[in-house]
Amino acid sequence: MESFWGWILAPLAVLLSTAWLSGVTLAWLRRRDILDHPVERSSHQIPIPRGGGLALIPVVLLAWLLLAIADESPQGTNAIVAITAVLAIVSWRDDLKGLAVGWRLAAHLVAATLGVLAMPPAALVFQGLLPPLLDRAGAALLWVWFVNLYNFMDGIDGITCGETIFLGLGVALVLVFAGAGDDHLPMLALAAAAGAAGFLRFNWPPAKIFLGDVGSVPLGYMMGWLLLTMATKGLWIPALILPLYYLADATLTLLIRAWRGERVWEAHRQHFYQRALLPDGDHGAVLFLVLGGNLALLALAALAVWWPWPALALAFLATMALLAQLARRARSRTAPQ
Repeated sequence: MESFWGWILAPLAVLLSTAWLSGVTLAWLRRRDILDHPVERSSHQIPIPRGGGLALIPVVLLAWLLLAIADESPQGTNAIVAITAVLAIVSWRDDLKGLAVGWRLAAHLVAATLGVLAMPPAALVFQGLLPPLLDRAGAALLWVWFVNLYNFMDGIDGITCGETIFLGLGVALVLVFAGAGDDHLPMLALAAAAGAAGFLRFNWPPAKIFLGDVGSVPLGYMMGWLLLTMATKGLWIPALILPLYYLADATLTLLIRAWRGERVWEAHRQHFYQRALLPDGDHGAVLFLVLGGNLALLALAALAVWWPWPALALAFLATMALLAQLARRARSRTAPQ
């Protein structure tokens, strides 16, 4: 019964709770007139309530906290819950009034530094290739980048919820296949996926509500911790494969913009998925392309448990194929006037 509760009832409770609270939050945001108004770089045409993370993040954090209290989670989970909660408060402030780039990055760097310090001393992300101090520093920098790219990539309906679902399911599946889920990390991953699925009811195209920074930033932090923790178990190749599309789209776009001499910290519409939206504005069509690519990456991450290097090579090919398909769609028709 305990196993059934952990694997079935707990994620179901998170899903239903998030779906209910998302509806409540949507109504509250509308009453408070907390809206994301379209501007030139926006991918939507009408004002949409922003701040749906207020529904998703507390439910997932509560689930993680309950698992930690029940001694069914990895070491440091309590610290990650507390740090994520503070990060959500800072991000909500950013949603409401805006924070300078420097302050945002400082908050992310402090959160990542505290997060890696909360990991067990023997848990090395780079598998002993670096001295422990450099391992922690490298992991923190990777974590900061992941948090920011998760925020950067939250630019069309449903994309970040879809990414979170696939990452959560992928982490759980890989850990189970590898026999490395004794610390109940898969349960935390499933709780995050279930929360994203509950919110997706309102975020599916055409979205009725956006996550906002209060959703995308804490989600990036939590999913980054799951992936880094999986890497410390020796499963760094599956941990790289699962978010490979997000990593590739965000990183390539940043490098291209830097090469052009653009201000990389400013909002834009140059990500592959954003340019793929330009011809017809069909969020659903672009989202299905991304979800299809993520499904392939999930399968390859599972395959990497037994054949890591061939799976990694195929994952790079699959990601490049997805980016090429998005680029082809961006050139397919003339953008509407």
